[in-house]
Amino acid sequence: MDFDLTDEQQLIRQTAREFTDKEIVERAKQNARTHHFDLELVKKIADQGYLGAIVPREYGGAGLGYLDYGLVVEEIGRGCSSVRTVISVQTSLVCSAILKWGTEEQKQRYLPKLCSGEWLGCFGLTEPDTGSDAAKQRTRAKKTDTGWVINGAKMWISMGNYAKLALIFAQTDPDKGHRGLACFMVDTDQHGYQPSAIEHKMGLHASDTAAISLEDVEVSDDQMLGEVGDGFKVAMSSLDSGRYSVAAGCVGICQGCVEESVKYAKEREQFGKPIASFQLVQAMIADMVLKTDASRMLVWRAGFLKDKGRPNTLETSVAKLHATEAAVECSNTAIQVHGGAGYVDDHPVERYFRDVRVTTLYEGTSQIQKLIIGRAMTGINALVPA
Repeated sequence: MDFDLTDEQQLIRQTAREFTDKEIVERAKQNARTHHFDLELVKKIADQGYLGAIVPREYGGAGLGYLDYGLVVEEIGRGCSSVRTVISVQTSLVCSAILKWGTEEQKQRYLPKLCSGEWLGCFGLTEPDTGSDAAKQRTRAKKTDTGWVINGAKMWISMGNYAKLALIFAQTDPDKGHRGLACFMVDTDQHGYQPSAIEHKMGLHASDTAAISLEDVEVSDDQMLGEVGDGFKVAMSSLDSGRYSVAAGCVGICQGCVEESVKYAKEREQFGKPIASFQLVQAMIADMVLKTDASRMLVWRAGFLKDKGRPNTLETSVAKLHATEAAVECSNTAIQVHGGAGYVDDHPVERYFRDVRVTTLYEGTSQIQKLIIGRAMTGINALVPA
């Protein structure tokens, strides 16, 4: 792997950084304060091509590779994790699933609208009683003469209140276990789809999070993604892509913590000199740099493998585990460097700290990532009862 970015990749990275500094950074603080899901900003992100970054141009996307996409997501994550969440869900979870599993007609029907931002999408996998054990879906899909009827509930669904299209995972036959799972592309503009906002979150205040009730929601046969029994594979392939984008966004948080801490340490004076001259402050900054660089290299490795079309579930889990945990540690350390000033939102490190905590939970907890890594190393699946 060549660690020198191409001229095009450097331009992609620079453009994303400039866009983030101009359009996102100034809005991030106020949007978080007011818990505002910024549709105007979402439109600007779409105009940049970031909502369909990895989708081929023939379907309205930007046609970027995964390494290119990771560079974009890192910069967006440095600016605001709530905005990064929009990109991750739309691109990594929804678009990637349709791109991999959809028919040509489905791709032509949905992807251009998603890439342009005309439609937002959401990924309806998690349920009130189903998190890490994703195969145990309680949402049911019953076959009818004209298609399917879905009943159930979903929880912790990003953009669930604004999505025009929802990927809903449902069990068609409980006796078949994960082999009975199916994924449906649900039009949310119908009476049975009832989202409600989840309030009082610790972080991601500018991100929409919903609980969804599904009551006699109707879908046609051609709204199934893949076949009956493919639902679990659809979910896992999307999570591979989603974990990558979460990891890349967390590299951005790590980088932001370094930059903000260096800036503050050089400006803040104590005992007649900048605190940047204190050895223990430099040690904290060095620790953050180490975690940032290590996380970035792991993300780049995963992106490199994805672009080569090589197996990368293990490497993606390694990147997700390391980058998310590193970002939690970096944001905590950055607040320590800032002292009392870091405890209020005048500086972004306070928001980094609140926003990053969830990244070790969603799209596979850190413990699930360790089990994926352990399974790859030992050949033993610890998730299957003995």
